[in-house]
Amino acid sequence: MATLSLLPPSTSLRSSSSSAPPARRSLVVRAQSAPVLTQDELKKQAASKAVEFVSSGMVLGLGTGSTAAFVVAEIGDLLASGKLGDIVGALSLGIPLSTLDDHPHIDLAIDGADEVISDPSSIDRSICQAAGSAPAGKMVEAASDKFVVVVDDTKLVDGLGGSGLAMPVEVVQFCWKYNLTRLQELFKEEGCEAKLRLDPDGKPYVTDNSNFIVDLYFSTPIRDASAAGREISAFEGVVEHGLFLDMATEVIIAGSGGVSIKTK
Repeated sequence: MATLSLLPPSTSLRSSSSSAPPARRSLVVRAQSAPVLTQDELKKQAASKAVEFVSSGMVLGLGTGSTAAFVVAEIGDLLASGKLGDIVGALSLGIPLSTLDDHPHIDLAIDGADEVISDPSSIDRSICQAAGSAPAGKMVEAASDKFVVVVDDTKLVDGLGGSGLAMPVEVVQFCWKYNLTRLQELFKEEGCEAKLRLDPDGKPYVTDNSNFIVDLYFSTPIRDASAAGREISAFEGVVEHGLFLDMATEVIIAGSGGVSIKTK
């Protein structure tokens, strides 16, 4: 908080004698700083903007991350109030559940991300999802007419891998160490460290597809995400990776200055 006084420095607020002129009152102006929003509040702002893309009768693909949870909650509230109807997407909060087999065409997919390139000309994104989510997530998003990513501005990076968070690669269990070594070698110039993901008991984490996950940690960002995605996928035994490239149609970003939308 800043305080501004319009009283001249030479003027005293108390007179030294009874004959002195009365002191002038000071005018104090206090500048109130804007409230600082929490990360959850920013996520909720982005989620609210994403829900504006939803209309009654849609088939939705909804993510499972913390930001996507705000989307699901708001859609659930709109369904409960009758402002939305006939929505298919997620079982929680009263949204009926379906599968890609039953609904091979999806109107809209909404998900969060761990990283988004801050370059306005790019809406590539990298996301670290729970076990088994990357293959299923890409299938859902590829089947969608629109794919909207919702993030707060802490997720913006100059290059994918720049946040220091793990970038997952799902691999078959057979010779997983061989692929772990190859993945680390592939990104040695980025200072990559490859680690097998473990469960709370210290055993290898097994995905929904009965595979393992190798998490990649980068000291410096990936220079060419598209090339990296192709090279990872070319390895025998790699099932899927966490780079979602050229898939998003819109990215909604909430920050201290408001909500912005990057469009493909």
